[in-house]
Amino acid sequence: MLTSMIYHPSRHAFRIVHGDVFRNTRLVVAARSATIRSFSSVTTTEYNNALNNHARTPDFTDAHSAHGSKTTSEIVRSIGVFQACRIPFLVNNAEKLLTVSSKILGSSFTNMVMKHTFFKHFCAGENSTDMKPVIDKLQANNIGPILDYASENDTDTIEEHFEGLTTYPPFNQPARIYDYKSEKECDRHVEIFKNCISSVHDVSPHGFAALKVTALGNPMLLERMSTMLVEVKNFFAAMDENKSGFISRQDFLRCYDRHFHRDDQALDEMIEFLDPENEGVIDYISFTKLLTPYTLSSFTFKCKKIGPLAMATPSDDEIVLMKKMSERLNVLAEEAAKYGTKLLIDAEHTKYQPAIDSLVLELQQKFNAKDVTDRPVVFNTYQCYLKDMPNRMVTDLKRSERFSFHFAVKLVRGAYMVHERERAKQMNRPSPIHDTIDDTHKCYDDAVKILLESRKKHGPGLELMIASHNKESIEKTVHLMTEMGLSSSDSTVHFAQLYGMADNLTFPLGLHGYNAYKYLPYGEVHEVLPYLLRRAQENGDMLGNAGAEVDRLKQELKNRMSFA
Repeated sequence: MLTSMIYHPSRHAFRIVHGDVFRNTRLVVAARSATIRSFSSVTTTEYNNALNNHARTPDFTDAHSAHGSKTTSEIVRSIGVFQACRIPFLVNNAEKLLTVSSKILGSSFTNMVMKHTFFKHFCAGENSTDMKPVIDKLQANNIGPILDYASENDTDTIEEHFEGLTTYPPFNQPARIYDYKSEKECDRHVEIFKNCISSVHDVSPHGFAALKVTALGNPMLLERMSTMLVEVKNFFAAMDENKSGFISRQDFLRCYDRHFHRDDQALDEMIEFLDPENEGVIDYISFTKLLTPYTLSSFTFKCKKIGPLAMATPSDDEIVLMKKMSERLNVLAEEAAKYGTKLLIDAEHTKYQPAIDSLVLELQQKFNAKDVTDRPVVFNTYQCYLKDMPNRMVTDLKRSERFSFHFAVKLVRGAYMVHERERAKQMNRPSPIHDTIDDTHKCYDDAVKILLESRKKHGPGLELMIASHNKESIEKTVHLMTEMGLSSSDSTVHFAQLYGMADNLTFPLGLHGYNAYKYLPYGEVHEVLPYLLRRAQENGDMLGNAGAEVDRLKQELKNRMSFA
């Protein structure tokens, strides 16, 4: 007999003694039936099967599951914040309004108002002391933290000319100046991120720390590095007429002789690296492993003519700066590995992303190596609104198989759509963004399926974070997990939503045993305001359509008032 269940006829539900309430009537016992079977006739197997099936179907519409842990004052504040965010004028002119408020009322008063409204709703606090009660409440609901130091520089307004290191790249490229202040700021950010990593360790054994590479390297340098990587890719593509990712040794040699002065010894060493099994075939992964931003100059100095690849060649000083940026990332990855914290590397603008991907792959090969760890430390982020995302992700997945490291992915739809389309238009290039939202949805769901199928084929090791507010994508992922026999708590799949948003997704996932997380921005109010403004603009459509979220908050408030 199952003594752990109590039937409540008025609610047509069963309460488990440890506190979970199942309002759904799909349990084995037909709660709505006039004739209720006695508990003694419900077998343990029937009950466990029903409980397991139920546990896999969170109810993302239930107001109490989403907001039951909030205080009444928090619910009232949430309603006010969401209602304000639904006013386009306020969202679109937030920066101007804050500037006016600071001038008229003073920055202290403006920051105080922001701190007790929007800041408290969307951010975890200013420091670890502030964050602790927020994190404790989340963990009480089986939700883990992703800490994100949210102070951010406006990389689009960096001055092009300032005092600092002047570099002179080869082939008569324009001189470039990298300011010393930027380097010092990057070193300061290392210490901030180290504190973030240790803070995660202090509050959660399985938490994440998020970081942006533009905080650890000069954005202009990242753009230069990205140009180098894109030109290497274009050079291989010019040889790969079939677009298969493979070229014959003969085709490579013909192309080499056409563009470069031959050095037989160096060429033999290159071929040995590119085709170690002497199969007569060279692939894209091996080619990009050979031609990195650090080694490109040794290849291009043999050019017969100066072309795009040569014009992307870095100076020696730029290589030094790139290596310093890589060293900063390595310091943080080592710190994360030491504390058992996972690193989420954010995606950024496409003009920086090739460099970010390259730097993250370096980290993954070192810190996610299968002979070093059973679980990945470093996650890269893939933006599914980009047309080239599937090819890039699959290529990186193949890299992980070849070089024997755990592949770890955060999937997002994308946050810079307006910027990317405007930049493409200015540069007279095709937009990198999918033409329709349906194409983006399909890209996201297809990527999840590819990764979970790889997990099924190769076993544990690969990890995936579904960083999404899209209910349909989460439901499809839950369904795929069930089909593939993955338990809700399987370490393969994590789900994450922004703090202050989509609680109807995060809390039911946590309560049903899934690996649920909240993305928790933190930092001093004046530092975090640019982050809040950017998030409001990025999620303007979602916030503008927050009617369902407001309705759930009002329903929870109404329920409390009716029991008062």
